[in-house]
Amino acid sequence: AELRGLDGEIAALSGKVQALQQSCRQMEAELKDLNSSMTTSEMAKEIEELRKDCASYTEKLERIKSATNHVTPEEKEKVCGEQKLYCKEWRRRKRMATELLDAILEGYPKSKKQFFEEVGIETDEDHNVTLPA
Repeated sequence: AELRGLDGEIAALSGKVQALQQSCRQMEAELKDLNSSMTTSEMAKEIEELRKDCASYTEKLERIKSATNHVTPEEKEKVCGEQKLYCKEWRRRKRMATELLDAILEGYPKSKKQFFEEVGIETDEDHNVTLPA
């Protein structure tokens, strides 16, 4: 009877120990979260830095808005038109050169790449050139 009583007491104490260990783990996790978060003084410094950044960006925006050297829509349209024209001409010249080279390569015994190397032609792939849309 005495052993049964002690076994019951041991079981009750084991339950208490497990509950306390679980509580301890939860508190340790909470402590870890609190230690990894910012303190009030660090947060105040961060807020002050962000306010300074915001003020400098606001000042920069005002300077940009008040600038008088904006590009007019007419100038922008003119530049875009010239760029489209140059791209069109470049494509036309490239197509013509490609057709000419393909005609030469019809009777050439080696590969296109070998021909380009012998003649000294650099391709767009050699320079990673991409055309604008």
